[in-house]
Amino acid sequence: MLAAEGYEVERTCGAPGGEGEWRERVCVVRSPMHANHQAAGLEKRLHQAETQLAVLTPPRGRGKRQMTDEATLVEAIDRVLTAHRVDGLLSVAWEKQVEQTTQYVGRGRGAVHREKRVIQQTRYHITPIARQEDAIRARRQRFGWKAFVTNAGHTRLSLQEAVLCYRNAYRVERLFNRLKSRVPIAPLCVKRNEQIEGLTYLLTLGVRVLTVTEFVLRRSLEIAQTRLPNLHPENKQKLTDKPTAERILKAFSDISLTITLQRHFYRHAL
Repeated sequence: MLAAEGYEVERTCGAPGGEGEWRERVCVVRSPMHANHQAAGLEKRLHQAETQLAVLTPPRGRGKRQMTDEATLVEAIDRVLTAHRVDGLLSVAWEKQVEQTTQYVGRGRGAVHREKRVIQQTRYHITPIARQEDAIRARRQRFGWKAFVTNAGHTRLSLQEAVLCYRNAYRVERLFNRLKSRVPIAPLCVKRNEQIEGLTYLLTLGVRVLTVTEFVLRRSLEIAQTRLPNLHPENKQKLTDKPTAERILKAFSDISLTITLQRHFYRHAL
């Protein structure tokens, strides 16, 4: 079974101002498994977008709100396509339906010479939604590809070794995830600029500590070829060699330290 395929190219880079140049390798790799995962995600988004577009203009009936303005309909269609990231992959057409009814002006029975008025009702109806197969096919051809850049030579890292090195490396995106969720940086309830800077530095320092702790622990477990238990509350028997720093700190949350000094006891919670 094919695990991956790819190629590499070399390019010359230079610093601003022309102060020195260096060579680097760009490793372009495609993973069939990742491509299939992206294709399944695209198919799911297309189906969800088609479902939401179809309910924008429901048939007439009690409690079913109709689209009576074309600009509102266009805005709603664009919002659905953007939310599901399928712009240019679906073709949406609609038609304008106008109904006219004649009514007598005022109350009472109608008569031959009684004044009448015409009431016009307008609604827009989405016709069958079509998929742009050429655009979808072009989008799928780009699935599964990733580019890795390194300045290590061929004698130090081959193409396969360079890709494996990147895959085993720490993902930078997790830093931002921790700042947004675990070490929340959003609610900065301060007023002065120096307070904002100081609190930001403090939170980023906490993220760095978590990152270093996690990296060192995972490296030690890999060297020792062992796994740790009791880090998954939903499954105490589960073993892992890639624990997160948050779960490690939670495992030590109930441990306390007792120090005896000159016949006095001091108890400090860790």
